[in-house]
Amino acid sequence: MFPDFLPQEVYFLRNRDSISIARSIQRHPILTNLSQKAIATACIESGTGDLPILLLHGFDSSLLEFRRLIPELAAKQETWAVDLLGSGFTERSLDISYNPNTIKEHLYCFWRTLIKRPVILVGASMGGAAAIDFTYTHPEAVAKLVLINSVGYSGSFPIGQLLPDPIIEFGVEFWRQRRIQGLFWGKSLGLLDFQTEDVIRCAALPSLMPGWDRAIKDFTRSGGYYHLRERIPRIDKPTLILWGERDDVLGTKAAYQFKNAIANSQLVWLSGLGHSPQGEQPELVAMQILKFING
Repeated sequence: MFPDFLPQEVYFLRNRDSISIARSIQRHPILTNLSQKAIATACIESGTGDLPILLLHGFDSSLLEFRRLIPELAAKQETWAVDLLGSGFTERSLDISYNPNTIKEHLYCFWRTLIKRPVILVGASMGGAAAIDFTYTHPEAVAKLVLINSVGYSGSFPIGQLLPDPIIEFGVEFWRQRRIQGLFWGKSLGLLDFQTEDVIRCAALPSLMPGWDRAIKDFTRSGGYYHLRERIPRIDKPTLILWGERDDVLGTKAAYQFKNAIANSQLVWLSGLGHSPQGEQPELVAMQILKFING
């Protein structure tokens, strides 16, 4: 059975990895300074080891983004994945604003409540920006940092602060419909293979959660992680930069910028892979992360 807080559409999943991870999702009440009420926070804990790994997903995504990577890592190391504030299957409250600062505060309270030890912090895409921001503010919580095709030098949207509400609302609804309509027409016309349908279904599930549209609008109005550039050179944790050489979302220039800015860093190119290598070749990504941990 699936947890009852997940949308009913989760029952349409057919991929074994997706079903297994979705069934493993738990919610924990996390107390923060953001609200008088604890925030029901979706996460997964798997595996054992001395140094826990904590996975942070990308923009408008969820821990299901790591459905193929988690088993690879958990076979060797204690592995956590969490749905960031305003994302995935974590509760969205009406009395909270959703922006990089509240995301960071919620993540710290999650770490302090459940993990309580320095972690290997792994951030993919927008999750990489959240990981950098968290490491900069709470260095005591991070032992090493892994960035996978990370936002930071590109991929943010400071213009969001200037957009009028009708434009933001139109954009958010368009963002929702592109997945729903893609799934509908793809199935109707027989254009989707098994794997592609699973990817779209996993990506669309968070948009079916209560409060999704408000959280996306809030984050857009905040401008995202546009302020991060000046903080990146101040990261002093050992850092692994993993980058798919065929990234058609952020391109490849930012990979060199991260390598040059973070003194104690190494850059590893992932040949033939795109913006989400953790889903394309999870075995390779896990091997690189575990090698970095043990290095």
